[in-house]
Amino acid sequence: MSLALYGHPFSSYTQKVLVALYENGTPFEFRALGPDSPHAADWLQRWPLRKFPLLVDAERDVAETSIIIEYLQRAHPGPVRLLPADPMAALDVRFLDRFFDLHVMTPVQRAVDGALTGDATKRADGLAFAAQKLDLAYAWLDSRLAGRTWASGEDFTLADCAAAPSLFYADWTHRIPETFATLRAYRARLLARPSFARAVQEARPYRPLFPLGAPDRD
Repeated sequence: MSLALYGHPFSSYTQKVLVALYENGTPFEFRALGPDSPHAADWLQRWPLRKFPLLVDAERDVAETSIIIEYLQRAHPGPVRLLPADPMAALDVRFLDRFFDLHVMTPVQRAVDGALTGDATKRADGLAFAAQKLDLAYAWLDSRLAGRTWASGEDFTLADCAAAPSLFYADWTHRIPETFATLRAYRARLLARPSFARAVQEARPYRPLFPLGAPDRD
């Protein structure tokens, strides 16, 4: 098997790539990373920046989730095209992909990092920062998604691969208000998508690791 993915099932960015792989039924070997992982040394040798996921295709190492998914489309295409052929449509998808990573997942990570310190003040500061930024992102997304099935329209794309884990953990961190019915419905559709439902199920044993406390839902 030429493809291998280094990552952790509970990692949002690992899940982003897993969704892309599952969407197309792409064969790969998952090399889980953790304290006692036999794959850690090889991963660090390939990518000393200590970030995951990392995709390995024979002797080629591919880092950064958006690049990994675009690489998969080019090198291992499947029935689901995650980036449109039209350049302007692809630009819209790439923008939304960046929006979910930078304006949804980054504030969540700030709150998570604050909680991991064990310091009550840093935890509160992280949550306050996340709430402020996520409220802005939620409002924009609720308007943007009106009349759309998926992030960029009727087709499931790279943007939805990013949105699924981002909104999953964002809602755990700072609940999407009931007033944003369009955004809440979109998150529900993502959870029902078989590719993401599989990733969520595989990560379920690790929920106690969520430092803000995993809710009893989803």
